[in-house]
Amino acid sequence: MDYNCKSAFDFTLPTKIVYGPGRVNEVVDELKALKGERLLIITDKGIRQAGILDKVTGLLDEAGIKYVIYDGVEANPKDVNAEDAARRAREIDADSMIAVGGGSPIDCAKAVGVLLGHDAEFIKPYEGKTAAKLPGPPLITVPTTSGTGSEITFSSVITDTKNHYKMTIKSPFTAANTAICDPELTLTVPPAVTAATGVDALTHAIEGFTATCSEPIGDAAALYAVELISQNLLRAVKDGSDLEARSNMLMGSMLAGMSFSHSDVASVHCIAESLGSKYDLPHGTCNAIFLPYVMEYNMDYCKDRYARVAKAMGLDFETVEEGAAKAVEFVKKLTVDVDLPTFASLDPDPADFPYLAEISYKNGSNDSNPRPMKAADYEVLLDTVYKAGL
Repeated sequence: MDYNCKSAFDFTLPTKIVYGPGRVNEVVDELKALKGERLLIITDKGIRQAGILDKVTGLLDEAGIKYVIYDGVEANPKDVNAEDAARRAREIDADSMIAVGGGSPIDCAKAVGVLLGHDAEFIKPYEGKTAAKLPGPPLITVPTTSGTGSEITFSSVITDTKNHYKMTIKSPFTAANTAICDPELTLTVPPAVTAATGVDALTHAIEGFTATCSEPIGDAAALYAVELISQNLLRAVKDGSDLEARSNMLMGSMLAGMSFSHSDVASVHCIAESLGSKYDLPHGTCNAIFLPYVMEYNMDYCKDRYARVAKAMGLDFETVEEGAAKAVEFVKKLTVDVDLPTFASLDPDPADFPYLAEISYKNGSNDSNPRPMKAADYEVLLDTVYKAGL
């Protein structure tokens, strides 16, 4: 599946990136540049309790900027979280937002922007790639994990609590105006979260590179992301204070986000999102479990691309087939080395597999997988990985 560089494509990156250690100190300057005065901060209780939010609010306090905090965002952010936060924004007549945290607060904030921009009460009507057509108030994203890349993507993944699945709102109008990417904010992330979010970022890079709709600028970002993540994730897990490893992971996560945002994810995410919506499981963990096994399933449809992934990982090989196989084995070993759990240990109910398979098949990214997958294929994969104790 080599990309034909004579083909036409569009590449839009509406977000200004402010990257580097200590750059969070520029949050006031960036907010003033966007003319923000009535600010809603969107985060979660974990970020607030960990004291990470204080680094942002302390700077705002010093500058005399007034703000209200909404910390009701849950893991796998829910439609009700976005709708509650939007109501809070209207109460204070917010003219700007800052999202602080991992993918959950950031995705929630992007959904809030859609609601405010369209003067809407419910987020469901904006599912898909064409429904969101108007910008919301200026948004600054401040990521505290190296995983989702949501700080610079124009997708928002929100759990539909009525229908129990994850829906995607994808539009350039969801994108943040500015992303402040300061690796010092990731230094205290626990090893287990570092591992799960790191493999999540690796999944973004590999699926973004191998999706049927990939394009060359995103491909370049994906391959560099694979290089950075594969060389630094284990270091960051073993020593969270390693600023070089943390910096490389944050850059890798951001580049992976750039890749899949301009391409797509595929079947790994289809499964992870079905598991997340059904059981509220950590998204990155679910991706990590299924990434190597979906890669095996796809092998005959994108060996050349998996071999290029292996090269980015720094692996030596003689043939395309050997390189592709080594890429899969590298991912399998990495998930073990960073001590991620097995699928069976998450205690899924095998009786749910037909439902999970159907939801995975209906996911909007299913068609982007290199090898076609039907619901029956997803069910076989779920059952196989579960029974193998993998």
